[in-house]
Amino acid sequence: ASMIPDKAPKEDVFHGSEDLRRNAHVPSFEKYKELYVQSVENPAEFWGAIAKDFFWKSQHTGRFLDYNFDVTKGEIFVKCMEGATTNICYNLLDLNVHERKLGDKVAFFWEGNEPGDELTVTYRELLQMVCQFSNVLKSQGVKKGDRVSIYMPMVVELVVAMLACVRIGAVHSIVFAGFSAESLCERIMDSQCSLLITADGFYRGEKLINLKLLADEALQKCRDNGCLCCLYQVPWNPDVDLCWHMLMKGASDECEPEWCESEDPLFILYTSGSTGKPKGVLHTVSGYMLYTATTFKLVFDHQPDDIYWCTADIGWITGHSYITYGPLANGATSVLFEGLPTYPDVSRMWDIVDKYHVTKFYTAPTAIRLLMKFGNEPVQKKSLKVLGTVGEPINPEAWLWYYSVVGEKRCPVVDTFWQTETGGHVLTPLPAATPLKPGSATFPFFGVVPAILNESGEELEGPSEGYLVFKQPWPGVMRTVYGNHQRFETTYFKKFPGYYVTGDGCSRDKDGYYWITGRIDDMLNVSGHLLSTAEVESALVEHKAVAEAAAVGRPHPVKGESLYCFVTLKDGLAFNQTLEAELKKQVREKIGAIATPDYIQNAPGLPKTRSGKIMRRVLRKIACNEKDLGDISTLADASVVDQLFQNRCCSAV
Repeated sequence: ASMIPDKAPKEDVFHGSEDLRRNAHVPSFEKYKELYVQSVENPAEFWGAIAKDFFWKSQHTGRFLDYNFDVTKGEIFVKCMEGATTNICYNLLDLNVHERKLGDKVAFFWEGNEPGDELTVTYRELLQMVCQFSNVLKSQGVKKGDRVSIYMPMVVELVVAMLACVRIGAVHSIVFAGFSAESLCERIMDSQCSLLITADGFYRGEKLINLKLLADEALQKCRDNGCLCCLYQVPWNPDVDLCWHMLMKGASDECEPEWCESEDPLFILYTSGSTGKPKGVLHTVSGYMLYTATTFKLVFDHQPDDIYWCTADIGWITGHSYITYGPLANGATSVLFEGLPTYPDVSRMWDIVDKYHVTKFYTAPTAIRLLMKFGNEPVQKKSLKVLGTVGEPINPEAWLWYYSVVGEKRCPVVDTFWQTETGGHVLTPLPAATPLKPGSATFPFFGVVPAILNESGEELEGPSEGYLVFKQPWPGVMRTVYGNHQRFETTYFKKFPGYYVTGDGCSRDKDGYYWITGRIDDMLNVSGHLLSTAEVESALVEHKAVAEAAAVGRPHPVKGESLYCFVTLKDGLAFNQTLEAELKKQVREKIGAIATPDYIQNAPGLPKTRSGKIMRRVLRKIACNEKDLGDISTLADASVVDQLFQNRCCSAV
């Protein structure tokens, strides 16, 4: 814990208001330091006190947190509160309704794609719907440990479906509704789901997404995978389709929860892997519940009268942890938004903030940069108290606009760094306690011990830059890659034995602040969504005209990174606009719209080392039109580089 400075810097930093500090859960940097030391040196005491706020059918036995992070000493494992039994759904709903007397409190203000399309759901109503759908799932033969795939838009039924799964001990696997049929099929097959819950379709802005057709296409690809529950009735396949509303109508609104062991699986969520095959990140019951509840409460300094809005989609980890599990565990009132930030006009987000008097607002740098373009006029909002950012490092310019214009220089910005794998925030400011530096994720959350390593695996002290790793687990860290523990160990623990390797680069400044510098492996961060270059490349080479492909990231003023692809065609074929459109369509259909390349360049050859490895470092320079290539003496044919510079996409300035 000595890596946290004794005193935070006083200069070149921004502070939360006196008002905020007065009632904050962690009111000062000194208090943060004191709690941090306890969380690292005595995790059982720190997390044990938090666990008392929740219901346990039976108590844990043995060590509170047990683990091995060193592959040279045996299998990697993390166990939290082993032996305890509980149910997350019970803690999120029954406890709030019956013990905390919050039954009439609003759990969600649902705001549809079209202004005026709205719904209010209380904790009591949510509990009732969840119990009904739990009974529906049971009537379809779903039991504890079964995997259920959910492919739905941002509607209340999505929250109902996921909580009904965990109520009966089933494991949900949510697939973002922007993914293609191919991506959905791959995830259903990998997790061996027995049931798919989907909707007929939804509007995203003015665009209609026909979700049911995509779901049908996916099921056609994995025909042996059970039946399909559907929110609406078109198009209807009587052999497999069941209607949500009809099933709910006859279902009882009472359902005993299934008591689960702490380390029972809770959910699987797929994230891109550098090999191109998505990884099924597995989270378990107790540790994830404690961690999301605590990070939500402290990072947003949640107070009982707050109205909280996270703009993420539940199809991503941010939506799991900070729309569903974290807020509901704290009895919070949230906004659940189906639409787009600029539809029907650019003031939509601020209108929603105004309408519900949102106090805590959590969004992505991509959205901030997009809204910056439209100026300051629609923005000032008096109700806001804390602003959050998630998904990628935020550039200082966007941070300062967010702080000054949206937050009127009185709302602290909590710039949160974390991953699907971490379950919750791992580097983050606390709004009243941490002096803020624009663009820095600041310091570790409780229980998290970061280190920066060089290429040789040596820990660097003081100001330094290298690989970001973690030295010990926190309750919410992933437990394995579903069905492939060896991949889990190889991906996160083999490179530097004894450490969890994030795959991100990081620097630490003279004041001890951490700055995320971006992915070190072949991954891209497009609009806060992690994409694997291998996945995009394999989609491109499936086209009959393509012999070889390489994808790299190119800076983008709104999305952070855009996809710039190089394709080498088979002999005798010509590159033209028709082929380019086909290739973009192919990637969109294989992965999803988020992976559509911004640029595709004809590449008669690719820069390779003598051993045949593509030098993506050089391709990134070409994509950005940077002539200083560094050392290219290992290239097998340097003349390829000049040709690629000449062929650059003319629209890529």
